[in-house]
Amino acid sequence: MNLSETFIRRPVGTTLITIGIAFAGAVAYSVLPVSPLPQVDFPTISVSASLPGGSAEIMASSVATPLERQLGHIAGVTEMTSASSLGTTSITIQFDLSRNIDGAARDVQAAINAARTYLPANLPSNPTYRKVNPADAPIFILALTSDKYGPAKMYDEASTVIQQKLSQVKGVGQVIVGGGALPSVRVDVNPTQLANYGLTMAKVQSVLSVQNADVAKGQLTDGNITRDILANDQIFHADDYKPLVIGYSRGAAVHLSDVAQVTDSVQNIRTGGFLNGKRAVTLIIFREPGANIINTVNRLWAQIPWIKASIPEGIDVTVVLDRTTTIRASVEDVERTLCFSVFLVIVVVFIFLRNPRATLIPGVAVPVSLIGTCAVMYLFGYSIDNLSLMALTISTGFVVDDAIVVMENITRYLEEGLSPMQAALKGTQQIGFTVFSISISLIAVFIPLLAMGGIVGRLFREFAVTLSTAILVSMVISLTTTPMLCAYFLKSERGKKHGRLYMANERAFAWVQSIYRRSLSWVLENPTITLVVLLLTIAFNVVLIINMPKGFFPQQDTGAIVGGVQGPQDSSFGAMNNAIQQIGKVIKSDPAVANVIEFTGGSGATNTAFVYISLKPLAERKVDAPTIINRLRPQLNRLPVASVFLQPAQDIRIGGRGSSALYQYTIQSDSAKELAHWGPILLNA
Repeated sequence: MNLSETFIRRPVGTTLITIGIAFAGAVAYSVLPVSPLPQVDFPTISVSASLPGGSAEIMASSVATPLERQLGHIAGVTEMTSASSLGTTSITIQFDLSRNIDGAARDVQAAINAARTYLPANLPSNPTYRKVNPADAPIFILALTSDKYGPAKMYDEASTVIQQKLSQVKGVGQVIVGGGALPSVRVDVNPTQLANYGLTMAKVQSVLSVQNADVAKGQLTDGNITRDILANDQIFHADDYKPLVIGYSRGAAVHLSDVAQVTDSVQNIRTGGFLNGKRAVTLIIFREPGANIINTVNRLWAQIPWIKASIPEGIDVTVVLDRTTTIRASVEDVERTLCFSVFLVIVVVFIFLRNPRATLIPGVAVPVSLIGTCAVMYLFGYSIDNLSLMALTISTGFVVDDAIVVMENITRYLEEGLSPMQAALKGTQQIGFTVFSISISLIAVFIPLLAMGGIVGRLFREFAVTLSTAILVSMVISLTTTPMLCAYFLKSERGKKHGRLYMANERAFAWVQSIYRRSLSWVLENPTITLVVLLLTIAFNVVLIINMPKGFFPQQDTGAIVGGVQGPQDSSFGAMNNAIQQIGKVIKSDPAVANVIEFTGGSGATNTAFVYISLKPLAERKVDAPTIINRLRPQLNRLPVASVFLQPAQDIRIGGRGSSALYQYTIQSDSAKELAHWGPILLNA
C-alpha cells in the first residue's frame, strides 16, 4: 500500500493542499503575538492598605495579619509575603501557574471583604488589590518635564489625567506616579504659639474642616419659578486660610496665621524625581502578569498623541524607557537567522546535487514546512518568541533531511532507468515507512520536555511542541508534495554530458570521498586507539559539564537597568534628594546611557530611592548591560552619600518579592526585637 500514490497522481490537488498549508501558516504568522519568551509568569496579585500614622508594628499586627489569615485560605497560593512600614502595608500573593489570574482576583476580593471586620475601624478606605507583580521590571516609563510649571502642576496632570487613561489600557497592571505630589495648602502649626493662646490641634483641625465645607445653600421660589442658590465655600489658596478665626484669647480673635505658617504647597513634600538631572514627574507602567509586552506597549504608544493634547502646553512628555525595543530587535535577529539558515540549506543542497530542478524540491519543502508550523502555533496560543524561533531554526535540519531522503531514493530508481512517475511511486513506497518512523523517533525525544512541570516545563513546552510540529508537517510534505514534485520535475541524468565546471566539482567530491575512505580504513584497523580517544573525549566532556557555570536562565541584556539606593537609617529627605542627584550625574556621564530617572520618597521611608536607566541601542554602545554596571560600580562606590545596587532588568522574575540584591536571607520571628537583634549580626557575619 502506497499512501503517497494518490498525491503523486493528482498534482493539482497536492499543489492546492501545499498552497493551503503555506497560506494558513502565513496568515497565522502575521497575527501571532510577539514576545521575548513564552508566557511563564506566575499569576501574582498585590494587596495594599494604608493607615496614616500607623507604625510598622501596628500595620503588621492590625492590618497585615488579618488580611493574611483570610488570603491564606485561597486555593492555589504558592507564596505570600508582606511588608509593613509607616502607614502602609503591602501583601504579595503568588499563585500556581495553573491558576487563572481573573479567578484568583475574585478570590482575593472576597478574602478582603471577609477580613474587613477584623481591620481597624479608623482605616480610611478598604484595602485594594492589583494584578501586578511588584518584583517585575517596568515595561514603559514616561517623564514629564517643564520650564514653565512646577512639580505640583505636573504631578496633578500626571495623576488626574494621564494615570487614569493609561490604567485603562488592556494589559497594564499598574501605573505608579512618582517624583511629586498633588497641590495642597500646607498648615504647619507652631505648638508653642498654640499653647500660649490656650488652643489645641483638635480645635485647629475642626475649624479648618468646618470653614472649608461646601454645603447646599437652598433655593429661592417665586410663584412658578424655583432657582438654586449656588456658592462655593471651599478655600483653595493659602492667603484665604490665613485670616480664619480659630478661637479667642483674652477677648481677642486668634487667626490661623498667628499660630501657623500657611503656604501653597503639595500634600507630600518628601518626594522628588529627576530625569537626566532635571526635575521631573514620572509615570512607571507595569504590565499585568501574562499580558503580551509588545501588544501592551503598542497600545501605550497609541495613547501618546492623546496625552500630549490633553495636558497644558509647556509640559514635555518624554518616553524614557520602552522595554520592547530590545525585544523587537532580538526577535528580528532570530528571524533573520532562521531565513539565512534556510537559504544556506538550499545552497548546500544545490552544491551537492548540482541540479536546479532537484534543488527546487527541498527549496519548496523546507519553507512550506516551517511556515505551516505557524498555523499550529496559532491554534495552541503560542507566540513568536526566541524559543519558538529557535525551535524552527533547529528543525530546518530535520525538515531538509526528510526531503533529501525521499528525493535520493527516487533519484536512485530514476538512474536505474525507470520513468519519473514510476521512480516516484516505487521510491516513496519503499522509503515512506522509514520517513514515518524517523519522524516519530525524533518526536519521542521531546516527550520528557512535554511532561516537565513548573516554570521550566512551561518554558520548554512551547519549544518542544513547535519543534515536534515542524517535524510532523515536514513528514506530511515529504510524503505528499516532495514525491509529486520529483515525478514531474526530476529528469534522468543517464548519458548526459556535463560541462567542465560540473566535472571539476565531481573530482573535488571524489577527492573528499577518498580522504574519508582512507581515514575510515585507519580507524577500523586501529580499534584500540579509537576506543581510547572515544573514552578520553567522554571524560573531557564530563569534566567540562562539571566545571561549567550553572544557572536557571542566562542573564539578558534588555536595554534597561534598575537600581535601588539605600542611605543610612537616619537619612533625611533632603540628604537623599541630594544623593540621588549625585548618583544620576555619575550614571548619565557613561557614554552607553541614554536616560536616567531617579526618584525618592512616597514609599514611607526617607532613606530609600530608585533608579531606572535606559541604555542606548546595542549597536551604539557596543557593550552589554553587565559590563556597564561593572564600570559604573567603582564610581558609585566612591560616593559617600548612599549605597547603590544596579542589576539588568530581566524578562523572567521568580517570586513576588522585590529585591535590590542578587541573593536574600530571610529571618523569621514573632518578635520585632529579635529580628532587630539578629539582623545586624547576620549582616556582619
